[in-house]
Amino acid sequence: MSGQSVRNLANLQRSASTSRVLNLLRIGQRCGGEEEHAEHPFFRHPHLNRAIILKHRLRRNERDIFPDGRLTATKIVIPIDGADLKLGGRSVFVDQLNYDAVMHASLGERWITHAEDREMLELLDALPSLDPFLLREHLKRHGRTPARCYFEVSDADLARMHRYVEGEIRQLIELCFAGGETSGRAGAGAKLVRKILSITVDEDTEPLRLTLRLEKNEYQEGVFCWKGFLYYKWTVAEQLKDIERVAASIGQIRPSGPADAEVKAYLGRTRDALGRSILAVRDAARETLTVYDRAFASLLDGQPQAFRDFLLSAPSMFADLGERLGAVNHIASFWQFRFPLGRPAFIGAEELCETFMDFEDSLSFPELRRLAEAPTGAPALARGAMAVNLD
Repeated sequence: MSGQSVRNLANLQRSASTSRVLNLLRIGQRCGGEEEHAEHPFFRHPHLNRAIILKHRLRRNERDIFPDGRLTATKIVIPIDGADLKLGGRSVFVDQLNYDAVMHASLGERWITHAEDREMLELLDALPSLDPFLLREHLKRHGRTPARCYFEVSDADLARMHRYVEGEIRQLIELCFAGGETSGRAGAGAKLVRKILSITVDEDTEPLRLTLRLEKNEYQEGVFCWKGFLYYKWTVAEQLKDIERVAASIGQIRPSGPADAEVKAYLGRTRDALGRSILAVRDAARETLTVYDRAFASLLDGQPQAFRDFLLSAPSMFADLGERLGAVNHIASFWQFRFPLGRPAFIGAEELCETFMDFEDSLSFPELRRLAEAPTGAPALARGAMAVNLD
C-alpha cells in the first residue's frame, strides 16, 4: 500500500462512514472476548475476520484489473499488524484479475478448500452499501447469521447521529421520565440516546423497555430495528441538500471537448432522466420512513403495542431502504468528489458517458423504469466496456 493509503487506513477507525466500511478489526477489538463473536464469526478465516472491507470507487488506473469494466468494487484490506494500522496492510478487490492467486497467497490453502468465505465476499460484493441494517437482512436471506456485534453503526456516524436522534425522540424521553426535574430528564435523555444507539441492556434502559412492553429477550432485536429507522431518517436528513444539488448539477453538466452525435444524443436523453430518478428514489425512501413515523406516533399516543409490533415485523423494509439510499449516496458522494462545489466542472464526453452508465446501473429499480421516457442505450464508444453492468 502507498504512504497515502497507509495514512487513510490508520484514519478509518476515527472517520469511517458506516455505509462504506465494514471494520471487522475494530469489531474484534471490542467484542473478541464475547462468546457470540467466537461462535458466530463473520468469516471463518481468522485473517479475513480482522479485515477492513470497503466499497471503493475505482480510479482509472485500477479499472484494468476488472474485465467487466466496472466503476466500483469491494476492497479487502488485511492489516499487517492490527495493533498498529500505520504499518499498512495487504489489499485486494473482490473478483479482480488473479483474485484467487492473491487470496491464496494471503490466506493459504483454506481459501481453496473452504468455500464459505468466498461466498460471503460475493454476497458483500453484490450490495451497493455496507450499512449494517441492509447487510444483516441481505445475509439472513442467504442463510448467514453472524453475531449481532457485526452490525453496528461506526463510531464516527454515531457521534454525528446523537443530536439528531435526541431531537427525534424528545417526546418519548419526556414520556419515559415524566415527573423528574428538567435537568435530570435532560441528562437521562442523553444517556437513553446512547443506550439506544449502542443497544445496551441494563437498568438505565428499563423505563424504555417497560414503555415499549418488550420482554428482555425481545428488547435487543426491537431496538436494533428502531436504530435502523433512526439511521435511515438521519441519512435522508443529512443527504437532502446534497441530493437536490447533485440532481440539479447532473441536469446542467456538459462535456468538455468534442463529442459525436450518438454521444450527444445519449447524454441528452440520460441527463434529465437521471436527475428525476435520483429524486424519485429519495422520495420513495422518505415515503417508506413515514410508515415508521406513524408507528412512532402511536407510541406517543399511548399505544406502545402498535409500535412494538411494528419494530419486530419491519426489518424487511431495511433491504429496500438500504439499497435505494445506498445507490443515491454512491451517486452523491462520487459527484461531489469529482466536481467539488465552487470549482469549474470539466469532464470529457467518454468519461461522462461512463459515469452516467454507472449511475443508471445503480438506479435500476423496477419502479423507476417508467421514468425513462427515452431509450437508455449507451453509445457504442462505452457500451462494450460496461456491458456486464448494463445487463
